[in-house]
Amino acid sequence: MAKAAKTAIKTKDQKAAAEAKNWSKVVKAVRSPKTGAYMFKEAIVHKDKVKEFLAQK
Repeated sequence: MAKAAKTAIKTKDQKAAAEAKNWSKVVKAVRSPKTGAYMFKEAIVHKDKVKEFLAQK
């Protein structure tokens, strides 16, 4: 028998669980100056700062 997937975050601190939903993982493709190949820069940023992260060089 398979286990049921749990969709809700179960924690004692519901305020912290609600705050965790405000963060996103952002992945940006960046071209390497040496080889010209693409590299990936990733970060976990607040949802209000996503556009600022993508605008960086």
